[in-house]
Amino acid sequence: MKKDFLLLTVALPSLLIAFPSYAAESEIEQRNNHKSTEKSTEMISDIPSLSEIELPATNAELLSQQSIPIQVNPEETQPETEPTLSDDADISIEAIAEPDNLPQSTPTYVIDREEIKKQGAASLADILKRIPGFAINDVGHGADIHTGTYYRGASINQSVFLINGRPINNNVNTYHGGTDLNSIPVEAIERVELYSGTASALFGSSAFGGVVNIITKEGYGKPQLSGSAEFGSLSLNNQQVTYGGSSDKVKYNFSFEKFFTDNRYRVPVGAANRDSQGFLSNADTATSTYFGSIGLDLDQKNSLNLDVTKLSSRRGLIYFGFPLQRDRLDHDGLNVGLSWKTRLGNGESSNLTTSIGYNQDYFSTYGPTGAFYRTGALDTQQFTARVDHEWKITANNKLRWGLDLKNTDLIGDVLSTNPSSIAKNETEDRSLFNTALFAVNTWNISDNFLIDLGLRQSFDSQFGNYLNPSVGLRYAVTSIVAVRGSWAGGQRNPGLDQLYVYDTVHGWEPNPDLRPETGSTWTAGVDVNFSQNLIGQFTYFGSSIGDRLGVIAGKWANIGLVDTNGLEAALQLKIANSWSTFLNYTYTDAQIKTGTEEGLQLGLIPYSILQTGVGYQNSGWQANLYVTYNSGARRSVFANPSDKPTDFAPSFVNLDLSGRIPLTSNLGLTVYLENLLGEQYERVNRIYSPGFTFRVGLSANF
Repeated sequence: MKKDFLLLTVALPSLLIAFPSYAAESEIEQRNNHKSTEKSTEMISDIPSLSEIELPATNAELLSQQSIPIQVNPEETQPETEPTLSDDADISIEAIAEPDNLPQSTPTYVIDREEIKKQGAASLADILKRIPGFAINDVGHGADIHTGTYYRGASINQSVFLINGRPINNNVNTYHGGTDLNSIPVEAIERVELYSGTASALFGSSAFGGVVNIITKEGYGKPQLSGSAEFGSLSLNNQQVTYGGSSDKVKYNFSFEKFFTDNRYRVPVGAANRDSQGFLSNADTATSTYFGSIGLDLDQKNSLNLDVTKLSSRRGLIYFGFPLQRDRLDHDGLNVGLSWKTRLGNGESSNLTTSIGYNQDYFSTYGPTGAFYRTGALDTQQFTARVDHEWKITANNKLRWGLDLKNTDLIGDVLSTNPSSIAKNETEDRSLFNTALFAVNTWNISDNFLIDLGLRQSFDSQFGNYLNPSVGLRYAVTSIVAVRGSWAGGQRNPGLDQLYVYDTVHGWEPNPDLRPETGSTWTAGVDVNFSQNLIGQFTYFGSSIGDRLGVIAGKWANIGLVDTNGLEAALQLKIANSWSTFLNYTYTDAQIKTGTEEGLQLGLIPYSILQTGVGYQNSGWQANLYVTYNSGARRSVFANPSDKPTDFAPSFVNLDLSGRIPLTSNLGLTVYLENLLGEQYERVNRIYSPGFTFRVGLSANF
C-alpha cells in the first residue's frame, strides 16, 4: 500500500504536466457550472486571514505585518507614473515569478517597501527583526554575521530563503559563511513575505523554521530616477540610486547600493575583540550591490521576467574574539533568474510559472593566528529549475503543485601554515543533485472550514528518497474568531562543507558519516477580528528535531534532540486617521534534550522578545517610534573562557525613532535615532552595542 501511495504521488503531477489542456478545459467547465455559487464560496468566513487584509497605505499602515497586495493582471493598464502614496491609496503590486495562492492555515507575515523605509532598514536582517518569531543577533552596529538568526528556535540554515521564489541560501554551514542577511540589498526589495506550516511543502523539506521570500521591485509607468544618501555615526555612509519605469509591454528597474561603517567604538572590559585602546576592533563592514530586472508582457496570457542581483561584501569577524580576532570575510554573490508566467485557458483559475535560476556564493575567510596564516574558501554554484502550477479545480478546491530541480557544486579550498594543520590542506570538489515533487491542496469544506494537505517527495543523490507530508486547517467559529492549526514533517541534510571540507579557521574536521536532521513542526492559533481597526493573531508553535548538527571534540557530529515550544502574539491597531500601532511578542523555549548540555536553552536564543511601536504618516510627514525588549540569550559558541555554559546575557530595552520631513514635493529629509536610551547592552556572546547612534539623509525622486 505504501509503495502504491508513493507511485501515485509521483505519477499524478506527471499526468497533469502531460495534459495541461485538460486542466484548462476542466477549469472552463467548472467555471460555467459553478458560476452562481463561486461568489458565496470564494471566502470561507467573515474573518480575513492576514494575507487577505488590506488597509489604506498612508493611514499609518500597521508597522510590522502587512497584507499581501492583490496581483495586478498583465492586461490591465499600468498607471502612467510610479504609484505614490496618498491618504486614500491602496498598494497593488504584482508578485514576480510566484503564484499568489498560499495556504491559509498558518499566518503569512508581510513587510512592504513603505514599512521598510519607515524602519530605516539597512539590511534584510533589519527588516526581519520586527516580524513575530524572529530572534536576530547579527544585525546593527558591531554585529557579527555568525552569532545567530533564529526563527521559532530554528537556525538560519533550518529555514528557506528565496528571492522571487528561487533559493538564495545553499546550505553552507553558518560558521563558514551561511546566508549573510546583512548583505542582501534593501533598495531592490518590494516586500518580504514569511510563510510556515504547509507552505513549507512548496519550497523545501528543510524549512523547520519558515520560508522567507524576498520579492524584488518591478518598473511601472513613466521612467523615474530616485536616490538617497545617508551619513551617520561610526563613519556610516550609504548611497542608493534606482531607475525604473515601463514602456509599452516592457517593465524595467535598476538599482545600486553602497554601504560602509567602521564600527569602531568603545566597549567595556570583557567584550569580544576589545583592543588595547578599549575599542571594538575588526568590525568594519563594506558592501556594494547591483540589481536589475526586465519584464516583458508577451500577450494577455504570457509574460517573461529576468532579474539579476550582484553582491560584494567585505567585513571583519569578531565572533570568537578571545583573544583579539583578526580574521576577515569576503563574500561575493550572483543570483540570476528567468521566469515565464502563463495562464492556461480562460480566466484566472489555472496559472503556470516556470523558472530557471543560477546562484553563486563565494565565501573566503582568512587571517593571521599568531605566527601562522590560514584561509578557507567555499565557492558554491547552484542551477535551479521550477515548474509551479496553481489550479482552481472547482469553486471549493485549489491545487498548487509542481517540480523542483537543483544541482549544487561546491569547491572547498583550505590552507594553513600551522604545522599541525598542513596535512589537512586540500581542495574538495563535490556535487549534489536534488529533485522534488510538491503539492498542496486546499479544500473549502464549507463557507467556514478549510483544510490544506501538502506533500513533498524528494530524491537526493547523497541521502536518497524521502517523503515529507504536511496538514493544516482553519475554522471560523464565529464572524469574529477563527481557529487554525498545522503540522509538517521535515528533513535537513548536512551541507557539503560539513561532510567533506576541513575548517582551518576553527580547526573543525568534516564528517562524511553525518545523518540528516529530521523531525516535525506544528502550530495552533486563533485569529480575532476585535473591530474594524484591531486585529489579533495568537499562535502556539513547536518543533522536535532529532540528530541536530553540531561540533563535538572538534568534529562535526549529530549531537541529538532539541525540542522547541513557544508562543507568538501579534496585534495591529489603527488608532485614527494617519495613526497606527502594533505589538508583537514571542516566547521561545528551545531545550536541548540530549548530550552534555541536556536541559539547557539552546545557545543564543532569548526566551522573550517584545516589539511595539506607534506611527504617524500624513502628507509626506512620518514619525515612528519602536520599542524592543530582549530577555537575553545564553552565552555559547566562543564565549569568553570565564563564562559558564549556564550564563545568560542581561536583558535590555531598546528605543528607535525614525522620521521624514518633506522639503519639497520630490525631496525629503530622513532621520533615524537608534538606541535613544544610550544603553550599551550586550547583544549576544560579549558583543556589545555602541549605545546611541544616528543617521541623517536625503531622499529624492525625479
